[in-house]
Amino acid sequence: MTAPIKIAVAGALGRMGQAVAAVVAGRQDVVLSARFDRPGASGEGLVDQAAALDGADVVIDFTTPAASVALAQACAARGGPTLVIGSTGLSEQDLAAIGKAAETVAIVQAGNFSLGVNMLLGLVAQAARALGPDAYDIEIFEAHHRRKVDAPSGTALMLGQAAAKGRGVDLALAAARAREGNTGPRIPGDIGFSVMRGGDIIGEHSVTFAADDEILTLSHSARDRGLFARGAVEAARWVANRPPGKYDMQDVLGLN
Repeated sequence: MTAPIKIAVAGALGRMGQAVAAVVAGRQDVVLSARFDRPGASGEGLVDQAAALDGADVVIDFTTPAASVALAQACAARGGPTLVIGSTGLSEQDLAAIGKAAETVAIVQAGNFSLGVNMLLGLVAQAARALGPDAYDIEIFEAHHRRKVDAPSGTALMLGQAAAKGRGVDLALAAARAREGNTGPRIPGDIGFSVMRGGDIIGEHSVTFAADDEILTLSHSARDRGLFARGAVEAARWVANRPPGKYDMQDVLGLN
């Protein structure tokens, strides 16, 4: 019988950290080897980062961009463990640093670990490829709880990248992230973003293709944070014995 994969949870005191620990506790193929949080944090069963890395095959990290980069660098410096990163709001500099660490250890980094969202990405790219900017405008809407600090969400940006890929354009040039005042007519080919923050919304995302005579909307609603935790644990199982490299959920699901 194969030994369970040992998973350490970073950001263990956060909502996602607690959700990941609960998913791990309910499975037989993985085991919770350690829980840790920011330096100086206190809580039952918490250990420091060095001790957590010593006993883990994989670390699952839903923290902050700075903490995720530092953790990736720490894992790379010691040659392991492998890493699953679900933090959002990562800058290009953060992604580059994680990519550098992935030259030494295997890292799965994704803005969303939901199976449904990752299927949605493919549908958006396909629709954007077929429904050209001469007739169809693209708008991306996302809504999250009041505590979320980054906007647009990582998932909204992934959807924007999928739409841009489908149309063969650079999202950085096509994205319209804010509209205020006298903006003039919509620029053909723009990929618009709008954001809502309020209550305890777990995650709502939709991509609308709007033409003069019809509107197509592709959407996803998250009902429980456990779905992201389950996806992260599946990613941890997949990446545990992978060679160094930067992977995403499309790789985990065999969609790439």
